[in-house]
Order: sequence, then C-alpha cells, then structure tokens
Amino acid sequence: MSVEAELGILKGIEDKVSAAENVFTNPEQAVDFVKKTGCDVLAVAIGTSHGAYKFTGSGKLDLARLKEIARLVKIPLVLHGASGVPQRLLDLIKFQCEKIGDCERLGGAKGVPDTEILGAIKLGISKINIDTDLRMAFTAGVRNSLLQDLKVFDPRKYLGAGKEEVKKIALEKIKLFKS
Repeated sequence: MSVEAELGILKGIEDKVSAAENVFTNPEQAVDFVKKTGCDVLAVAIGTSHGAYKFTGSGKLDLARLKEIARLVKIPLVLHGASGVPQRLLDLIKFQCEKIGDCERLGGAKGVPDTEILGAIKLGISKINIDTDLRMAFTAGVRNSLLQDLKVFDPRKYLGAGKEEVKKIALEKIKLFKS
C-alpha cells in the first residue's frame, strides 16, 4: 500500500475542515517528517488552496520553497488544491444564469495559473489534485443540459453531459501537465 502524507496547511474548506490561512511546508521539517513516517509520497503546501478562491492578487506559488523541498526530500511530491479555475468553465457555469438568478456564482474565483503549475512540475511535482476544476466541469455540464432542455428528466442525459465536461477538462489537464 502506498501512503500519501501532507505537511503544511492549505487555506480553504475541504470535507468540513476549514483553514483560514496557509501554513507553508518547512523544507527541514519535511525531511524529518518523511524519515519518521516512512510515507511514500508527500503533499506540500507552497501556496495552493482548496476551493475556487485561491488568490486575491496574482496567483503565485512559492517555487523556491518547492525547489528546496525537492532537493532535500527524495520521494514524489504532490500539490493539493491546484485547480486552475479556467475561464471556460466559469463561462459555462454562468450560461443562462439569469434564468435562475445566480450570475454572481463564483464571481472573483481565481485558480492556480498554468505557468505556476508547469514551474512546479519542472521542480519535481508528480501528482496534481484538481478537484475544483472537475466539480466545476460536472456542474457546468449538468446545469447546461437542464437549462437547454427544461423537459429533460432522464438522468442519463444530464449526468452524461456532466461526465463529458469532466472528460474535456481531464484531457486539457493531461495535455497541460504533459502526462
């Protein structure tokens, strides 16, 4: 069995656990942590966060910190909370938003820029979690299917539309990450 551990704290909410601020991974603590736990993979906190509101200013990761962690820790490294919150998905979610009165849904949402993710990959990140992007894609697909055909009642149709949007974003990310 492979064990993935996380050292540091990501801002945001996940599974009813909330953190108001990031606590970045300390490179020296990472060495000690990996040695003591024997974990196989380490998720590091370098500026990502859970949810769709990752940054208020420009989206920057602490790539210098990541470089130091990768130099010291010789196991695969992971980014949790690394969704990009693509504009394409925001636009899809806002399709016909006036019909249900939620045009401000995800207003101000901002994800991790692709350039930052690519920089992190070059420095040793080998797994990238993008749950928010997948949730947004699924929501957009289902929502748009229901809004385009108000009489649809077959879940295979509207859930299938969600599945197709998830496939699209997954393929986009596979290409971006050069996987």
